[in-house]
Amino acid sequence: MSNAPLMPKATAVWLVENTSLTFDQIAGFCKLHPLEVKGIADGDVAAGIRGHDPITSGQLTREEIERGEGNPNHQLALSVSKVVMPEVKKARGPRYTPLSRRQDRPNAILWLVRNHPELKDAQIMRLVGTTKATLKAIRERTHWNAAALTPMDPVTLGLCSQIDLDLEVGRAAKDRPTVVEDHSQTLVPASVTTGPRAEPSTTEDIFGKTTPAPQTEEDHFDADSVFAKR
Repeated sequence: MSNAPLMPKATAVWLVENTSLTFDQIAGFCKLHPLEVKGIADGDVAAGIRGHDPITSGQLTREEIERGEGNPNHQLALSVSKVVMPEVKKARGPRYTPLSRRQDRPNAILWLVRNHPELKDAQIMRLVGTTKATLKAIRERTHWNAAALTPMDPVTLGLCSQIDLDLEVGRAAKDRPTVVEDHSQTLVPASVTTGPRAEPSTTEDIFGKTTPAPQTEEDHFDADSVFAKR
């Protein structure tokens, strides 16, 4: 951050007209050359500039000016504002694409559409700096040069960096819904299917009443009883 006041020449004009400070003091405070301050006093420099009062803007105090007028060797100090101004974040505008690379932009869009279908339109527009109409035309194959388009990596073309591409792909992967794995029933082992089947010990009728299952007795046959003459 520079220690020069706001509107240095306008401040120098006001100090020359309203104070008895030396040219060197005014030049040191306003970050100007002493000869330039002398030209302001002579009317050769900044003839149409209106003087700016540094006291009303809080950049200089009257005590500091009086201290400088009493001591020619005193260097004026810029007053520090007590109000902390928040840092203004510059809004990120559309990505600038050089003229030599703009003809390759449709090829990069086609590459992104084919290789990264999870990317949203806004993400592709940020990566290659395209418009929604162009992106829609390439998706629907209605672009005027659709037959001659060839998918090309935008990183190789210099339209975006690999870090930006990985970042957008990572964001798209987080937004993608999770797929639930299908745990279908597997085959039952042969030892279970070929083993003896257990008979139910109870039966349930249509009214939901449980009764003991009837015990069936196995028939025992012998050769004498079967072939005996009656």
